[in-house]
Amino acid sequence: MLQAPDRSDQGSRARSGAMAQTKGTVVLAYSGGLDTSCILVWLKEQGYGVIAYLANIGQKEDFEAARKKALALGAKKVYIEDVSKEFVEQFIWPAVQANALYEDRYLLGTALARPCIARGLVEVAQREGAQHVAHGATGKGNDQVRFELTCYALCPKIKVIAPWRMPEFYQRFPGRRELMDYAKKHGIPVPVTPQTPWSMDENLMHISYEAGILENPKNQAPPGLYKKTRDPATSPDTPDVLEIEFERGVPVKVTNVGDGATRCTALELFVYLNDIAGKHGVGRIDIVENRFVGMKSRGIYETPAGTILHHAHLDIEAFTMDREVRKIKQGLALKFAELVYNGFWHSPECEFLRECIGRSQEAVVGTVRLSVFKGQVYILGRESPRSLYNEELVSMNVQGDYEPADATGFININSLRLKEYHRLQSKVTVQQDE
Repeated sequence: MLQAPDRSDQGSRARSGAMAQTKGTVVLAYSGGLDTSCILVWLKEQGYGVIAYLANIGQKEDFEAARKKALALGAKKVYIEDVSKEFVEQFIWPAVQANALYEDRYLLGTALARPCIARGLVEVAQREGAQHVAHGATGKGNDQVRFELTCYALCPKIKVIAPWRMPEFYQRFPGRRELMDYAKKHGIPVPVTPQTPWSMDENLMHISYEAGILENPKNQAPPGLYKKTRDPATSPDTPDVLEIEFERGVPVKVTNVGDGATRCTALELFVYLNDIAGKHGVGRIDIVENRFVGMKSRGIYETPAGTILHHAHLDIEAFTMDREVRKIKQGLALKFAELVYNGFWHSPECEFLRECIGRSQEAVVGTVRLSVFKGQVYILGRESPRSLYNEELVSMNVQGDYEPADATGFININSLRLKEYHRLQSKVTVQQDE
């Protein structure tokens, strides 16, 4: 839900010495943190009228305080939009259906959030008649690509201001210290201090940590870094056993076998799984990944609910999906994860893949029982009305509708290629010995 924007003369009075607003209006993707707060003031110095857009995408944030802060810094208006439900249903669920993993480990928490935020940014710009949008993504990372490709796809004529790629900005602020000095000079309150030397980005799906002392890949994450999950070593000594029900590859109900608690709506279900997984220390990874722009980077991620759902969906999919269809779908999932990571959510190829993957999920129906305990997810069982598992056929105690003697011909046919290959290799070896 999009809240009505606040208007205030407070920022204008506070920045009465700023350059007259002659360059038009820009909608800034605002977080309330150091970078976007400084960018807000800097944009005003450049002559823009600034509208702040803050997406509630599940991060723990004092949104009212952020609104007041933006207005005090000179924003003409502040939009705060709760997109948590849309984030789960329109972005996270397709990733769950795909079993999407980037480079085998990353569940794409940030990559999925960026097109959701950028969509809201563009909608506000169109509503306000603004020709510009701006963001605080750095010139070295993936987020600049993700934000801007979404903006250009949804509004081809939009103009994007990316301060961290503008020499007049990044030469003025070559490091965090200069940005902090600018903030102090302009009375910008910021939560980040030199004593917390890493960057953190949070949404409903995950928290990412990077930069600062984490840039040295051999440095272990310091105590107290993790915010969304408990240390598995100090997590409860009793597991939570859950049953997760899927329809068309999407979780529709979770039941805690221990206390009978149930959650059925998408947002409530996901929040509940975050709580359970976080309590047991599930979802932590520390990786070095390949950024789209060409460099390797070190990132630490907490993805509690996403990790549970990844394991559960893999299990129910294997139980209900044809083997050859699944092989093809796995290839599609790899490409889907790459496209999402690189910022191509709104590309025709990614839309095509989502349609294909969605079609593959029609029979992915059933319930998975699992245990969440000490940083791990353990599958305990599954059932489905669309299962391709035939207990009588596979049983070692019942012959069923299967003739064991047929396997002889099956093996002979499959061994023919191997026999011929090694016959030729033997000839080559003999000739080389001669």
